Amino acid sequence: PRWRLGDRNPAVFPGFCSTIVLNNPRRRNALSLPMLQSLRRDLLHDVKSPELRVIVIAAEGPVFSSGHDLKELSSEDDVKHHSQVFELCAEVMTLIQKLPVPVIAKVNGLATAAGCQLVASCDIAVASEKSQFATPGVNIGLFCSTPAVALGRSLPRKVALEMLFTGEPLTAHEALMHGLVSKVVPEDKLEEETMKISQKICESSKSVLALGKATFYRQITQDLDTAYKITTKVMVDNLTLRDGQEGIEAFVQKRKPVWSH
Repeated sequence: PRWRLGDRNPAVFPGFCSTIVLNNPRRRNALSLPMLQSLRRDLLHDVKSPELRVIVIAAEGPVFSSGHDLKELSSEDDVKHHSQVFELCAEVMTLIQKLPVPVIAKVNGLATAAGCQLVASCDIAVASEKSQFATPGVNIGLFCSTPAVALGRSLPRKVALEMLFTGEPLTAHEALMHGLVSKVVPEDKLEEETMKISQKICESSKSVLALGKATFYRQITQDLDTAYKITTKVMVDNLTLRDGQEGIEAFVQKRKPVWSH
């Protein structure tokens, strides 16, 4: 589903937010192969639309996502099938960070294993107070090695490793304290807060945001000197964008910018 941002003032909030809903609560929104294929398809669905500004990933039911469907990982399936599941999951998680628009996880419930990985892979995560986050694979003999990639890049190492070694969950406020989520709000405020963040994003130029997001993920894995070399060049490139000059001119002229996106 889509919801249009700023219908009352489209000049300020042009564009729309695409909401992807994990909708298999009977299976605890497990990231089965069909679910991952659907998620990849939905993430790419509107990506070329000039009006797309934000993508929100939400879920039906009390569990945001329980991670992989363990029935797909039994010995009844061969190694090729197992590889397909994990490779597609990795593709979806990296795709989120390659998209030209911010992706927000709207979490209202339990997120475990690859479900926790999905939250950690999003650019922003807003969680209700009842949400919890865990990587309990170690308890069933399947260490959460792929979730650890996203977890280890979102949390301090010792916090991530405690989660991975024990399988014990973080509360929403612990997840906020350690940086796994951006905000924690009461359940009845979750939709409002997610929309508020989305609308704020829509006040900026899409082309500037796309450049900034791509650069952030490019530089974050580099050493300090390399990171500054990359970002120094990008700042110069940013100034060559039409919206880069429009923003500066609007600031000098004390008016609101009119973005071309």
